Amino acid sequence: MCTCHPGRKEGNMYEKFHELPVEKQTCIINAAMEVFSKNEYKQANTDDIAARAGISKGSLFYYFHNKRDLYLYLYDYTANVMKSQILDKDFWKITDLFERIRYGALCKVRILKKNPHILDFCVRCFYSKEEAVSSQLNSMNTELTDNAAESYFAGIDCSKFKDGVSAQKVYQMMNWMSDGYIHSKRMKEDALDLEQMMKEFEEWMEMLRTMMYKEEYLHECNRDT
Repeated sequence: MCTCHPGRKEGNMYEKFHELPVEKQTCIINAAMEVFSKNEYKQANTDDIAARAGISKGSLFYYFHNKRDLYLYLYDYTANVMKSQILDKDFWKITDLFERIRYGALCKVRILKKNPHILDFCVRCFYSKEEAVSSQLNSMNTELTDNAAESYFAGIDCSKFKDGVSAQKVYQMMNWMSDGYIHSKRMKEDALDLEQMMKEFEEWMEMLRTMMYKEEYLHECNRDT
């Protein structure tokens, strides 16, 4: 199951929860994820979570001290699910930055399709404002983003980039475009279409690849496709 976020010390905080059968842990996690994905933090009702999980509210707070602890646990759980299913052996075999970004994006889409509540929960976590957990979430999001960047750059072949082009800045641009896309959808209150988002993502990558790669590597990419 989930391990504690590296920025916090877990100790025995979730010991009782981790003593439950895995099926029961999963049931509670899914119930909490559903409620938090559909509501802002303040409006998420722990009575609803307990009812969906088939336990009493007292039992829920026996496993988690309060709503805030449960919410942050779900954040850790989600981060670990993503990390374990993206950073696999195939991920590390890829040395082209754009291909590694594409691989990670496809993995995320696959995970989110299987776990629809994770998508809305993640969006709320990354765009949380004026919530009781917003300050800590912002710090955790920054740490998570920095750690992800380190993974994407490890072993990357930067010789493909034109002179003066920073691979780090290219990666940052991709993140900004993705954030802007999601923010635009939220402002319009449009549902996120993962297939459409991935299509747009592919187009952005190809435009950046054309602008940032040396000519000989563009020809190489065309042969590969």
